[in-house]
Amino acid sequence: MPCTTILVGKCASYDGSTMIARNDDGGWSPKHLIVNLPEKQPKKYKSVIGHLTIELPENPMRYTSIPNVDVREEGLWPACGFNEAHVAMTATETITSNARVMGADPLVFYQKANGKKKEVPGGIGEEDIVALVLPYIRSAREGVIRLGALLEQYGTYECNGIAFNDENEVWWLETIGGHHWIARRVEDNEVVIMPNQFGLDRFDIDDAFGKQEKNLCSKDLREFVEKNHLNPEQDGSFNPRTCFGSHDDSDHIYNTPRAWFLGRYFLPKTYKWDGEDADFTPESDDIPWSFVPEKKVTPEDIKYALSSHYQGTPYDTFSASPLAKHYRPIAVANTDDLAILQIRGYMPDALKCVEWLSLGSNVYNVSLPLYGDTDTMPDFIAKGSVSVSTENYYWMSRLVGVLADAHFGKNLQPLERYQKTVSYKSRAILNTYDAKIGESGDPKLIREANEKLVQLLKEETQKFLDKVMHTACEGMRNRFHREDN
Repeated sequence: MPCTTILVGKCASYDGSTMIARNDDGGWSPKHLIVNLPEKQPKKYKSVIGHLTIELPENPMRYTSIPNVDVREEGLWPACGFNEAHVAMTATETITSNARVMGADPLVFYQKANGKKKEVPGGIGEEDIVALVLPYIRSAREGVIRLGALLEQYGTYECNGIAFNDENEVWWLETIGGHHWIARRVEDNEVVIMPNQFGLDRFDIDDAFGKQEKNLCSKDLREFVEKNHLNPEQDGSFNPRTCFGSHDDSDHIYNTPRAWFLGRYFLPKTYKWDGEDADFTPESDDIPWSFVPEKKVTPEDIKYALSSHYQGTPYDTFSASPLAKHYRPIAVANTDDLAILQIRGYMPDALKCVEWLSLGSNVYNVSLPLYGDTDTMPDFIAKGSVSVSTENYYWMSRLVGVLADAHFGKNLQPLERYQKTVSYKSRAILNTYDAKIGESGDPKLIREANEKLVQLLKEETQKFLDKVMHTACEGMRNRFHREDN
Protein backbone atom coordinates (compact mmCIF):
# COMPACT_ATOMS: atom_id res chain seq x y z
CA MET A 1 0.00 0.00 0.00
CA PRO A 2 1.24 3.54 -0.71
CA CYS A 3 2.35 5.11 2.59
CA THR A 4 4.81 7.68 3.97
CA THR A 5 7.02 7.10 7.03
CA ILE A 6 9.01 9.38 9.38
CA LEU A 7 11.40 8.07 12.06
CA VAL A 8 12.97 10.18 14.83
CA GLY A 9 15.95 9.24 17.02
CA LYS A 10 15.87 10.20 20.69
CA CYS A 11 18.39 13.05 20.38
CA ALA A 12 16.53 14.48 17.37
CA SER A 13 13.23 14.77 19.27
CA TYR A 14 12.11 17.69 21.42
CA ASP A 15 12.00 15.68 24.66
CA GLY A 16 14.42 12.78 24.21
CA SER A 17 11.73 10.32 23.12
CA THR A 18 11.95 8.01 20.12
CA MET A 19 9.16 8.29 17.53
CA ILE A 20 8.07 6.27 14.52
CA ALA A 21 5.14 7.37 12.35
CA ARG A 22 3.41 6.23 9.16
CA ASN A 23 0.50 7.25 6.99
CA ASP A 24 -1.40 4.04 6.28
CA ASP A 25 -2.83 4.78 2.83
CA GLY A 26 -4.75 1.54 2.66
CA GLY A 27 -7.70 2.78 0.68
CA TRP A 28 -11.09 3.10 2.35
CA SER A 29 -10.77 0.27 4.88
CA PRO A 30 -12.57 1.22 8.11
CA LYS A 31 -10.15 1.10 11.06
CA HIS A 32 -10.33 1.08 14.85
CA LEU A 33 -7.75 1.29 17.65
CA ILE A 34 -7.97 -1.76 19.91
CA VAL A 35 -6.04 -3.58 22.64
CA ASN A 36 -5.22 -7.25 21.98
CA LEU A 37 -5.17 -9.22 25.23
CA PRO A 38 -2.92 -12.32 25.59
CA GLU A 39 -5.76 -14.71 26.38
CA LYS A 40 -7.54 -13.77 23.14
CA GLN A 41 -4.53 -14.19 20.86
CA PRO A 42 -4.34 -17.34 18.72
CA LYS A 43 -1.71 -20.07 19.06
CA LYS A 44 -1.73 -20.56 15.31
CA TYR A 45 -1.83 -17.66 12.88
CA LYS A 46 -3.72 -18.13 9.62
CA SER A 47 -3.32 -15.51 6.93
CA VAL A 48 -6.08 -14.63 4.48
CA ILE A 49 -3.97 -13.45 1.53
CA GLY A 50 -1.09 -15.92 1.81
CA HIS A 51 -3.20 -18.91 3.00
CA LEU A 52 -0.34 -19.59 5.39
CA THR A 53 -0.48 -21.19 8.87
CA ILE A 54 2.26 -20.29 11.35
CA GLU A 55 2.80 -21.69 14.85
CA LEU A 56 3.15 -18.82 17.32
CA PRO A 57 5.35 -18.65 20.44
CA GLU A 58 3.89 -19.19 23.90
CA ASN A 59 3.14 -16.31 26.28
CA PRO A 60 2.26 -13.44 23.92
CA MET A 61 2.13 -9.93 25.36
CA ARG A 62 -0.71 -7.45 25.28
CA TYR A 63 -0.44 -4.97 22.40
CA THR A 64 -2.39 -2.22 20.68
CA SER A 65 -3.17 -2.24 16.96
CA ILE A 66 -5.26 -0.46 14.33
CA PRO A 67 -6.74 -3.35 12.34
CA ASN A 68 -9.43 -3.42 9.69
CA VAL A 69 -12.93 -3.53 11.12
CA ASP A 70 -13.88 -6.25 8.61
CA VAL A 71 -11.15 -8.90 8.66
CA ARG A 72 -12.99 -11.50 6.57
CA GLU A 73 -11.98 -10.34 3.10
CA GLU A 74 -8.33 -9.26 3.46
CA GLY A 75 -7.36 -10.18 7.01
CA LEU A 76 -6.19 -8.18 10.02
CA TRP A 77 -3.88 -5.45 8.65
CA PRO A 78 -3.00 -4.39 12.25
CA ALA A 79 -0.92 -1.40 11.03
CA CYS A 80 1.07 -0.58 14.18
CA GLY A 81 1.07 -0.53 17.96
CA PHE A 82 2.81 -0.81 21.34
CA ASN A 83 3.29 -3.95 23.40
CA GLU A 84 3.45 -4.14 27.19
CA ALA A 85 7.28 -4.24 27.09
CA HIS A 86 7.15 -0.68 25.68
CA VAL A 87 8.23 -1.66 22.19
CA ALA A 88 6.48 -0.33 19.10
CA MET A 89 6.40 -1.14 15.42
CA THR A 90 4.68 0.06 12.25
CA ALA A 91 4.19 -2.22 9.26
CA THR A 92 4.43 -1.68 6.43
CA GLU A 93 5.75 0.96 4.06
CA THR A 94 5.41 -0.49 0.58
CA ILE A 95 8.74 0.00 -1.21
CA THR A 96 10.16 -0.51 -4.69
CA SER A 97 12.74 -2.85 -6.15
CA ASN A 98 14.21 -3.75 -9.55
CA ALA A 99 14.16 -6.63 -12.00
CA ARG A 100 17.62 -7.92 -11.05
CA VAL A 101 16.56 -8.41 -7.42
CA MET A 102 13.14 -9.82 -8.22
CA GLY A 103 14.58 -12.26 -10.72
CA ALA A 104 17.22 -13.46 -8.27
CA ASP A 105 14.83 -13.93 -5.34
CA PRO A 106 11.20 -13.89 -6.56
CA LEU A 107 8.33 -12.90 -4.31
CA VAL A 108 6.39 -15.79 -2.73
CA PHE A 109 2.82 -15.70 -4.05
CA TYR A 110 -0.06 -17.98 -3.06
CA GLN A 111 -0.85 -20.59 -5.70
CA LYS A 112 -4.27 -22.23 -5.80
CA ALA A 113 -4.66 -25.97 -6.16
CA ASN A 114 -5.11 -26.86 -9.82
CA GLY A 115 -5.87 -30.42 -10.87
CA LYS A 116 -3.09 -32.60 -9.49
CA LYS A 117 -1.14 -29.55 -8.43
CA LYS A 118 -1.39 -28.92 -4.67
CA GLU A 119 -2.05 -25.56 -3.09
CA VAL A 120 1.14 -23.60 -2.34
CA PRO A 121 0.93 -21.03 0.48
CA GLY A 122 2.27 -17.54 -0.12
CA GLY A 123 4.62 -15.61 2.13
CA ILE A 124 3.87 -13.07 4.85
CA GLY A 125 2.96 -9.45 4.19
CA GLU A 126 1.42 -6.29 5.56
CA GLU A 127 -1.71 -8.20 6.54
CA ASP A 128 0.29 -10.32 8.99
CA ILE A 129 3.54 -8.78 10.18
CA VAL A 130 2.47 -6.83 13.29
CA ALA A 131 0.50 -9.79 14.69
CA LEU A 132 3.41 -12.17 14.02
CA VAL A 133 6.06 -10.00 15.65
CA LEU A 134 4.88 -7.35 18.13
CA PRO A 135 3.45 -9.61 20.88
CA TYR A 136 6.77 -11.49 21.18
CA ILE A 137 9.58 -8.88 21.28
CA ARG A 138 11.18 -6.93 24.12
CA SER A 139 13.33 -4.48 22.13
CA ALA A 140 13.44 -2.87 18.72
CA ARG A 141 16.45 -4.99 17.79
CA GLU A 142 14.56 -8.16 18.76
CA GLY A 143 11.82 -7.06 16.38
CA VAL A 144 14.28 -6.91 13.49
CA ILE A 145 15.71 -10.32 14.35
CA ARG A 146 12.32 -12.03 14.70
CA LEU A 147 10.94 -10.53 11.50
CA GLY A 148 14.16 -11.34 9.63
CA ALA A 149 13.90 -14.99 10.65
CA LEU A 150 10.24 -15.13 9.52
CA LEU A 151 11.15 -13.61 6.15
CA GLU A 152 13.94 -16.11 5.61
CA GLN A 153 11.67 -19.03 6.52
CA TYR A 154 8.38 -18.08 4.84
CA GLY A 155 9.28 -15.32 2.40
CA THR A 156 7.05 -12.39 1.44
CA TYR A 157 4.72 -11.61 -1.46
CA GLU A 158 5.50 -7.87 -1.48
CA CYS A 159 8.33 -5.37 -0.97
CA ASN A 160 8.08 -3.70 2.43
CA GLY A 161 9.77 -1.45 4.98
CA ILE A 162 9.11 -1.88 8.71
CA ALA A 163 10.06 0.34 11.67
CA PHE A 164 10.63 -0.58 15.32
CA ASN A 165 11.37 1.56 18.36
CA ASP A 166 11.95 1.20 22.06
CA GLU A 167 12.92 3.94 24.49
CA ASN A 168 16.53 4.00 23.27
CA GLU A 169 16.65 2.80 19.67
CA VAL A 170 14.87 3.08 16.34
CA TRP A 171 15.43 0.42 13.67
CA TRP A 172 14.37 0.25 10.02
CA LEU A 173 14.12 -3.01 8.03
CA GLU A 174 13.60 -3.34 4.28
CA THR A 175 12.81 -6.54 2.42
CA ILE A 176 14.88 -7.56 -0.60
CA GLY A 177 13.08 -9.88 -3.00
CA GLY A 178 11.21 -12.81 -1.50
CA HIS A 179 13.48 -13.89 1.38
CA HIS A 180 16.28 -11.36 1.91
CA TRP A 181 16.32 -8.28 4.12
CA ILE A 182 18.50 -5.48 5.42
CA ALA A 183 18.16 -3.33 8.57
CA ARG A 184 19.89 -0.34 10.07
CA ARG A 185 19.66 1.42 13.43
CA VAL A 186 18.69 5.07 13.03
CA GLU A 187 21.30 7.38 14.54
CA ASP A 188 20.07 9.00 17.76
CA ASN A 189 20.40 12.53 16.35
CA GLU A 190 18.77 11.81 12.99
CA VAL A 191 15.39 11.81 11.26
CA VAL A 192 14.46 9.38 8.48
CA ILE A 193 12.03 10.08 5.61
CA MET A 194 10.52 7.24 3.57
CA PRO A 195 8.18 7.77 0.56
CA ASN A 196 7.42 4.29 -0.87
CA GLN A 197 10.89 3.77 -2.34
CA PHE A 198 13.71 1.55 -1.19
CA GLY A 199 15.29 4.01 1.23
CA LEU A 200 18.59 2.91 2.78
CA ASP A 201 21.39 4.80 1.06
CA ARG A 202 24.24 3.60 3.27
CA PHE A 203 25.00 0.39 5.13
CA ASP A 204 28.03 -1.01 6.94
CA ILE A 205 28.08 -4.55 5.62
CA ASP A 206 31.23 -5.34 7.63
CA ASP A 207 29.38 -4.45 10.84
CA ALA A 208 26.41 -6.59 9.73
CA PHE A 209 28.71 -9.61 9.41
CA GLY A 210 30.78 -8.61 12.45
CA LYS A 211 29.75 -6.87 15.68
CA GLN A 212 26.23 -6.05 14.40
CA GLU A 213 26.12 -2.84 16.40
CA LYS A 214 24.00 -0.80 13.97
CA ASN A 215 23.55 -3.04 10.93
CA LEU A 216 21.79 -6.38 10.43
CA CYS A 217 20.85 -8.38 7.34
CA SER A 218 19.94 -11.83 6.03
CA LYS A 219 22.65 -14.42 6.51
CA ASP A 220 23.78 -14.68 2.88
CA LEU A 221 23.28 -11.07 1.73
CA ARG A 222 26.89 -10.53 0.72
CA GLU A 223 26.96 -13.69 -1.42
CA PHE A 224 23.50 -12.86 -2.82
CA VAL A 225 24.72 -9.48 -4.07
CA GLU A 226 27.93 -10.85 -5.57
CA LYS A 227 26.37 -13.92 -7.20
CA ASN A 228 23.62 -11.92 -8.89
CA HIS A 229 25.73 -8.87 -9.82
CA LEU A 230 23.43 -6.50 -7.96
CA ASN A 231 25.93 -3.73 -7.20
CA PRO A 232 26.24 -1.21 -10.09
CA GLU A 233 28.58 1.22 -8.30
CA GLN A 234 31.72 2.01 -10.33
CA ASP A 235 33.99 2.27 -7.28
CA GLY A 236 32.75 -0.92 -5.62
CA SER A 237 31.10 0.93 -2.71
CA PHE A 238 27.89 -0.52 -1.29
CA ASN A 239 24.76 1.63 -1.53
CA PRO A 240 21.63 -0.47 -0.81
CA ARG A 241 19.39 1.98 -2.68
CA THR A 242 21.26 1.54 -5.96
CA CYS A 243 21.61 -2.21 -5.45
CA PHE A 244 18.06 -3.08 -4.45
CA GLY A 245 15.88 -0.06 -5.28
CA SER A 246 14.17 1.35 -8.35
CA HIS A 247 15.00 4.37 -10.50
CA ASP A 248 11.88 4.62 -12.64
CA ASP A 249 10.21 7.64 -14.24
CA SER A 250 7.17 6.92 -12.08
CA ASP A 251 9.28 7.42 -8.94
CA HIS A 252 9.72 11.06 -9.94
CA ILE A 253 5.98 11.61 -9.92
CA TYR A 254 4.99 9.35 -7.05
CA ASN A 255 7.86 9.02 -4.57
CA THR A 256 10.77 11.46 -4.74
CA PRO A 257 8.55 14.59 -4.55
CA ARG A 258 7.38 13.51 -1.09
CA ALA A 259 10.98 13.11 0.10
CA TRP A 260 11.70 16.56 -1.36
CA PHE A 261 8.89 18.19 0.63
CA LEU A 262 9.90 16.45 3.87
CA GLY A 263 13.55 17.39 3.39
CA ARG A 264 12.51 20.94 2.61
CA TYR A 265 10.45 21.04 5.83
CA PHE A 266 13.06 19.62 8.21
CA LEU A 267 16.15 21.17 6.51
CA PRO A 268 15.00 24.53 5.07
CA LYS A 269 18.42 26.20 5.43
CA THR A 270 20.81 23.26 5.07
CA TYR A 271 20.08 22.76 1.37
CA LYS A 272 18.59 24.80 -1.46
CA TRP A 273 15.33 23.16 -2.47
CA ASP A 274 13.95 25.56 -5.10
CA GLY A 275 15.15 27.18 -8.30
CA GLU A 276 17.47 26.19 -11.11
CA ASP A 277 20.50 25.76 -8.85
CA ALA A 278 18.67 23.70 -6.19
CA ASP A 279 20.64 21.00 -4.39
CA PHE A 280 17.59 18.74 -4.62
CA THR A 281 14.45 18.92 -6.76
CA PRO A 282 11.20 16.94 -6.49
CA GLU A 283 12.68 14.49 -8.99
CA SER A 284 16.08 13.91 -7.36
CA ASP A 285 16.96 10.26 -6.73
CA ASP A 286 19.62 11.07 -4.12
CA ILE A 287 17.63 12.88 -1.42
CA PRO A 288 19.15 11.57 1.84
CA TRP A 289 17.36 8.78 3.69
CA SER A 290 18.40 10.26 7.05
CA PHE A 291 19.75 13.57 8.33
CA VAL A 292 20.18 15.75 11.42
CA PRO A 293 17.18 18.12 11.49
CA GLU A 294 17.72 21.84 11.97
CA LYS A 295 15.51 21.85 15.07
CA LYS A 296 14.22 19.25 17.48
CA VAL A 297 11.17 17.40 16.16
CA THR A 298 7.77 17.28 17.89
CA PRO A 299 4.70 15.08 17.25
CA GLU A 300 3.03 18.22 15.89
CA ASP A 301 5.86 18.56 13.33
CA ILE A 302 5.32 14.98 12.21
CA LYS A 303 1.55 15.45 11.90
CA TYR A 304 2.03 18.62 9.82
CA ALA A 305 4.59 16.96 7.57
CA LEU A 306 2.45 13.86 7.00
CA SER A 307 -0.56 16.09 6.23
CA SER A 308 1.27 17.84 3.40
CA HIS A 309 -0.39 18.72 0.12
CA TYR A 310 2.72 20.68 -1.00
CA GLN A 311 1.48 23.85 0.67
CA GLY A 312 3.79 26.79 0.06
CA THR A 313 4.96 25.39 -3.28
CA PRO A 314 3.69 25.57 -6.88
CA TYR A 315 2.58 21.95 -6.51
CA ASP A 316 -0.07 22.61 -3.83
CA THR A 317 -3.02 20.32 -4.55
CA PHE A 318 -5.50 23.09 -3.65
CA SER A 319 -3.85 25.90 -5.62
CA ALA A 320 -4.69 27.29 -9.05
CA SER A 321 -1.10 26.69 -10.18
CA PRO A 322 -0.70 24.81 -13.49
CA LEU A 323 1.61 22.45 -11.53
CA ALA A 324 -1.04 21.58 -8.93
CA LYS A 325 -1.57 17.81 -8.77
CA HIS A 326 1.57 17.26 -10.85
CA TYR A 327 3.06 15.19 -7.99
CA ARG A 328 1.54 12.69 -5.58
CA PRO A 329 1.09 14.50 -2.23
CA ILE A 330 1.88 13.01 1.17
CA ALA A 331 -1.69 13.43 2.42
CA VAL A 332 -4.18 11.69 0.16
CA ALA A 333 -7.90 11.01 0.42
CA ASN A 334 -7.42 7.26 0.87
CA THR A 335 -5.33 7.49 4.05
CA ASP A 336 -6.99 5.26 6.62
CA ASP A 337 -4.87 6.11 9.64
CA LEU A 338 -1.75 7.80 10.93
CA ALA A 339 -0.13 6.78 14.20
CA ILE A 340 2.83 8.52 15.79
CA LEU A 341 4.28 6.00 18.27
CA GLN A 342 6.18 7.96 20.89
CA ILE A 343 8.19 6.27 23.65
CA ARG A 344 9.18 8.66 26.45
CA GLY A 345 12.10 6.97 28.18
CA TYR A 346 12.23 9.59 30.92
CA MET A 347 8.71 8.80 32.18
CA PRO A 348 7.51 6.05 34.57
CA ASP A 349 6.73 2.79 32.77
CA ALA A 350 2.97 3.27 32.61
CA LEU A 351 3.37 6.67 30.95
CA LYS A 352 6.13 5.93 28.46
CA CYS A 353 3.99 5.00 25.44
CA VAL A 354 1.87 7.69 23.79
CA GLU A 355 0.01 6.80 20.60
CA TRP A 356 -0.94 9.90 18.59
CA LEU A 357 -3.93 8.73 16.55
CA SER A 358 -5.42 10.14 13.36
CA LEU A 359 -8.08 8.42 11.26
CA GLY A 360 -9.16 9.39 7.75
CA SER A 361 -7.57 11.99 5.47
CA ASN A 362 -4.81 13.87 7.30
CA VAL A 363 -5.64 17.23 5.71
CA TYR A 364 -8.92 17.28 7.65
CA ASN A 365 -8.27 15.29 10.83
CA VAL A 366 -6.44 15.80 14.12
CA SER A 367 -3.75 13.93 16.04
CA LEU A 368 -4.96 12.77 19.45
CA PRO A 369 -2.48 11.52 22.11
CA LEU A 370 -3.54 8.39 23.98
CA TYR A 371 -1.78 6.39 26.66
CA GLY A 372 -0.74 3.09 25.08
CA ASP A 373 -0.05 1.07 28.25
CA THR A 374 -3.65 0.06 28.88
CA ASP A 375 -5.98 -2.93 28.59
CA THR A 376 -8.82 -1.10 26.84
CA MET A 377 -9.60 1.86 24.59
CA PRO A 378 -12.71 4.12 24.58
CA ASP A 379 -15.58 2.94 22.40
CA PHE A 380 -15.55 5.93 20.03
CA ILE A 381 -12.18 4.83 18.63
CA ALA A 382 -12.33 1.10 19.50
CA LYS A 383 -15.75 0.12 18.16
CA GLY A 384 -15.67 0.54 14.41
CA SER A 385 -18.27 -0.27 11.77
CA VAL A 386 -18.30 -1.32 8.15
CA SER A 387 -21.17 1.06 7.36
CA VAL A 388 -21.03 4.85 7.63
CA SER A 389 -21.85 6.04 11.15
CA THR A 390 -21.36 9.04 13.43
CA GLU A 391 -20.91 6.66 16.38
CA ASN A 392 -17.19 6.07 15.71
CA TYR A 393 -14.29 8.34 14.85
CA TYR A 394 -13.22 6.68 11.60
CA TRP A 395 -16.49 7.44 9.82
CA MET A 396 -17.02 10.81 11.48
CA SER A 397 -13.57 11.83 10.24
CA ARG A 398 -14.41 10.53 6.77
CA LEU A 399 -17.63 12.59 6.73
CA VAL A 400 -15.77 15.71 7.82
CA GLY A 401 -13.18 15.21 5.09
CA VAL A 402 -15.66 14.65 2.28
CA LEU A 403 -17.73 17.71 3.21
CA ALA A 404 -14.77 20.00 3.89
CA ASP A 405 -12.91 19.03 0.72
CA ALA A 406 -15.73 20.20 -1.53
CA HIS A 407 -15.43 23.75 -0.16
CA PHE A 408 -11.80 23.81 0.97
CA GLY A 409 -11.32 27.59 0.94
CA LYS A 410 -14.46 28.31 2.96
CA ASN A 411 -13.64 25.58 5.47
CA LEU A 412 -9.95 26.40 5.93
CA GLN A 413 -10.37 28.74 8.90
CA PRO A 414 -12.76 26.44 10.83
CA LEU A 415 -10.42 23.53 10.01
CA GLU A 416 -7.40 25.31 11.47
CA ARG A 417 -9.43 26.23 14.57
CA TYR A 418 -10.56 22.60 15.01
CA GLN A 419 -7.03 21.24 14.69
CA LYS A 420 -5.47 23.82 17.02
CA THR A 421 -8.19 23.38 19.65
CA VAL A 422 -7.77 19.61 19.83
CA SER A 423 -3.98 20.02 19.79
CA TYR A 424 -3.64 22.35 22.76
CA LYS A 425 -6.51 20.92 24.82
CA SER A 426 -5.24 17.35 24.43
CA ARG A 427 -1.74 18.49 25.42
CA ALA A 428 -3.23 20.03 28.56
CA ILE A 429 -5.04 16.80 29.46
CA LEU A 430 -1.86 14.79 28.85
CA ASN A 431 0.17 17.10 31.09
CA THR A 432 -2.47 16.93 33.83
CA TYR A 433 -2.58 13.15 33.86
CA ASP A 434 1.19 12.75 33.55
CA ALA A 435 1.38 14.55 36.90
CA LYS A 436 -1.68 12.85 38.40
CA ILE A 437 -0.68 9.29 37.46
CA GLY A 438 3.03 9.71 38.13
CA GLU A 439 4.86 6.74 39.62
CA SER A 440 1.65 5.02 40.69
CA GLY A 441 0.84 3.87 37.16
CA ASP A 442 -2.79 3.54 38.24
CA PRO A 443 -4.57 1.78 35.34
CA LYS A 444 -7.88 3.39 36.33
CA LEU A 445 -6.37 6.84 35.88
CA ILE A 446 -4.91 5.83 32.52
CA ARG A 447 -8.35 4.70 31.35
CA GLU A 448 -9.86 7.90 32.74
CA ALA A 449 -7.33 10.03 30.85
CA ASN A 450 -7.99 8.25 27.57
CA GLU A 451 -11.74 8.68 28.06
CA LYS A 452 -11.29 12.43 28.60
CA LEU A 453 -9.08 12.70 25.53
CA VAL A 454 -11.55 10.82 23.35
CA GLN A 455 -14.47 12.85 24.70
CA LEU A 456 -12.60 16.00 23.64
CA LEU A 457 -12.08 14.47 20.20
CA LYS A 458 -15.75 13.57 19.86
CA GLU A 459 -17.04 16.98 20.94
CA GLU A 460 -14.70 19.03 18.76
CA THR A 461 -15.18 16.79 15.73
CA GLN A 462 -18.96 17.13 16.10
CA LYS A 463 -18.62 20.94 16.20
CA PHE A 464 -16.50 20.91 13.05
CA LEU A 465 -18.88 18.51 11.33
CA ASP A 466 -21.76 20.91 12.07
CA LYS A 467 -19.83 23.76 10.45
CA VAL A 468 -18.76 21.94 7.30
CA MET A 469 -22.26 20.52 6.88
CA HIS A 470 -23.71 24.02 7.01
CA THR A 471 -21.17 25.25 4.46
CA ALA A 472 -21.91 22.29 2.18
CA CYS A 473 -25.67 22.95 2.42
CA GLU A 474 -25.13 26.61 1.55
CA GLY A 475 -23.20 25.52 -1.52
CA MET A 476 -25.72 23.01 -2.85
CA ARG A 477 -26.45 23.45 -6.55
CA ASN A 478 -30.23 23.15 -6.17
CA ARG A 479 -30.52 26.23 -3.98
CA PHE A 480 -32.89 28.87 -5.37
CA HIS A 481 -33.36 32.58 -4.68
CA ARG A 482 -35.59 34.89 -6.68
CA GLU A 483 -32.54 36.99 -7.48
CA ASP A 484 -31.05 33.96 -9.26
CA ASN A 485 -33.36 34.71 -12.22
